[in-house]
Amino acid sequence: MNEVLASRKAIIFYIIPALLLVVLFMYIPLILTGYYGLMEWNGMGEMIFTGLDHYRRLIGDPLFWDSAKHSLMLGLFSTLALVAYLIVSLILSQKMKGANLLRKIYLIPMLLSSVAIAQLWLRIYHPTNGIFNTFLIYLGVENPPTWLADPNLVLYALFVPIIWQYAGFYILIYYTALKNISVDVLEAASMDGANVWQTAWKIKVPMIMDIIKVTVILAVVGSLKYFDLIFVMTGGGPNGASEVLASYMYRTAFRSFDFGYGSALAFALLLVCLITTVVVRKITTLKGV
Repeated sequence: MNEVLASRKAIIFYIIPALLLVVLFMYIPLILTGYYGLMEWNGMGEMIFTGLDHYRRLIGDPLFWDSAKHSLMLGLFSTLALVAYLIVSLILSQKMKGANLLRKIYLIPMLLSSVAIAQLWLRIYHPTNGIFNTFLIYLGVENPPTWLADPNLVLYALFVPIIWQYAGFYILIYYTALKNISVDVLEAASMDGANVWQTAWKIKVPMIMDIIKVTVILAVVGSLKYFDLIFVMTGGGPNGASEVLASYMYRTAFRSFDFGYGSALAFALLLVCLITTVVVRKITTLKGV
């Protein structure tokens, strides 16, 4: 086996299939997206070269900037939610009764599709029969909010199921990282007189800081390209109040059949994700972070 791995021809033989798949399903569509962004095209007729007109239109498009702001807000809320996930993971990593059951409960949202989760939360937010409003009416609130129809509330109402959906994923990552910390280190801290919280914040958290940095990047970039649950629950409405970059791109390309501008939006989304990734990595690699 070592001789095979040491052979340059064998290495190339094993790499080429994966490389072809990456080129075929990632880089070629990426190049085509950039190309279509330079064209005026409805998806069926003749393409008309327009150069950078779509990108000039994008810069002056208020809907693009609003959707970008909403995506960045989702990224911010998702990053803040990591703190809650980390605290839960620290609690679950302790020897406590019911920890195994709680871990399974937190993983349940990961077993559901985004469409199923959207349908569940549509019923929870229902203005007359939903759990939230039923409870508010029981408390005496005469006019409970219409969560998904109020432009001032809809975005924050959507953040709740999105954060709930990925709770199990990040808790599992943190829990696994915490369990991989050497028992000797924790015993030494206990012998030195460190209490539970001192051990958690001064030993455990610093020792999994590399994992935390990775989850920050995952949360931010994942939020910027988030689409499915928002599309099912609100479709970007009302009046664009919950529109994000991915849903705006989809609506432009596949509902308005403006594939040229939709491709420009998709390419802009890629650039936003790349720039944000670089910025987040720079911030998380600063000395002391």
